[in-house]
Amino acid sequence: MDFDYSERTETYRRQLSDFMEAHVLPANHRYHALAGQGIYPLDVIEPLKARAHAQGLWNLFMPELEESDPGTRLSNLEYAPLAEIMGRVPWSSEVFNCSAPDTGNMEILKRFATPEQKARWLDPLMTGEIRSIVGLTEPDTASSDLTNLATTILPDGDHYIVNGRKWFSTGAKHPNAKLAIVFGISDTDEDADPHRKHSFILVPMDAPGVEVVRDVPIMHHHAPEGHCEVLFRNVRVPADAMLGQPGDGFMLAQARLGPGRIHHCMRTIGQCELALELMCSRALERRTFGKALADNANIQDWIATSRMEIDAARLLMLQTAFRMDRDGARAARVDVSAIKVTAARLQTQVLDRAIQVFGAAGLTPDTPLSFLWTWGRAMRFLDGPDEVHMRVIARNELKKAKGAAGANLWHFVPPQ
Repeated sequence: MDFDYSERTETYRRQLSDFMEAHVLPANHRYHALAGQGIYPLDVIEPLKARAHAQGLWNLFMPELEESDPGTRLSNLEYAPLAEIMGRVPWSSEVFNCSAPDTGNMEILKRFATPEQKARWLDPLMTGEIRSIVGLTEPDTASSDLTNLATTILPDGDHYIVNGRKWFSTGAKHPNAKLAIVFGISDTDEDADPHRKHSFILVPMDAPGVEVVRDVPIMHHHAPEGHCEVLFRNVRVPADAMLGQPGDGFMLAQARLGPGRIHHCMRTIGQCELALELMCSRALERRTFGKALADNANIQDWIATSRMEIDAARLLMLQTAFRMDRDGARAARVDVSAIKVTAARLQTQVLDRAIQVFGAAGLTPDTPLSFLWTWGRAMRFLDGPDEVHMRVIARNELKKAKGAAGANLWHFVPPQ
């Protein structure tokens, strides 16, 4: 593959960077001031959304975008450097209608929803009128194994009844959250294939029996949109709310998680770039014992190591995006696992060094560093813990080794 960005990608990088500089960064203080008061900053977000939409910086994440859809169709490879730019201001993705979990939800609605479901849910999601959540993880089960999930989606005449408790449902506190895409058991037959027992169903957030119980802090940080615990108690939805066919849950989950995982990684690389820039600036301006921090060999090592690690992660990200575009998300699943683990570890490593260079100030809200570190730590769980992804990678290597069994792997013959 060619490692240079295409002319088209460079054009969008410049356009997006200019937009961030002219409109997003000047709004950053007001966004956080409102969020700190417990107010979701719609007054900040909505005018920026309208401006981004008018400039074509909209729905940039979806390679399946059609000519009639709002936004600009880009490949995963083209989108990666743009998501990196957005990641520098974590709330900015919503401005361009590129924020999780809406991106993954829009992708599976685009591929698997009925025309009626698309008209009700996908169309307003793609125009940014509403937001959505996904109900996967549960507090009472080891949710890295989806077969453990215990929420039920059981038929009752021409309806389904949903019962269960989900948590870390990002966006449930957002004032425009209207849809929950809920994963649960739809086949209670003990002899059924465990990977055909679950389904996804579309649940309106205002349906009777849906309750946002609490916002769960991430490392003591409350996100304004919430990472919430949501209770579904005898929620009754019509049968046509089923997404895909009953039993399609695992297939839909994999279709949803692949692109969503790499979007997080793209943004992480941008956040690490920001941390490195701040680290260098602080090292040059801060003096101890008569010299700049930048003159210390250990600080120089941290800066150099961070640069090498970020560049290596970016290349792995671009390789993953390239393979997804060429071969599809399923064919790139090992690459997705590799960048998912790499990016999460990268973020905590680079941010930790930057915090250390800033001293105690790095622990405070005066810089974005402590928040970005907590998000890096959270990434080692969200969309699957490191251990699950490491197993995917190891099994792939062992499979290749088994296929090469008996081959002469030793070519060096020591001298007699």
